[in-house]
Amino acid sequence: MRADGIFIAIEVEDGAAADSEVATRLEEACPVDIFAAGEQGLAIVQESLDECVLCRLCLEAAPGAVSVLKLYDAGAVLA
Repeated sequence: MRADGIFIAIEVEDGAAADSEVATRLEEACPVDIFAAGEQGLAIVQESLDECVLCRLCLEAAPGAVSVLKLYDAGAVLA
């Protein structure tokens, strides 16, 4: 799953996006509400994408499952 904003893009591995536990962890970790956990798994809230403050909390909540791409920096991955 991937969603693109103006400044960043978020990629979440499909298996992780379908996992309700991972979805809940991501929703709870994000301070700007980019992630929403639901019955179908994870959803990315398009309107919140460019509110990302690059805090890395999503990367810590789901190691290896989430990538934050800086579109303003030729798609560089937040490490």
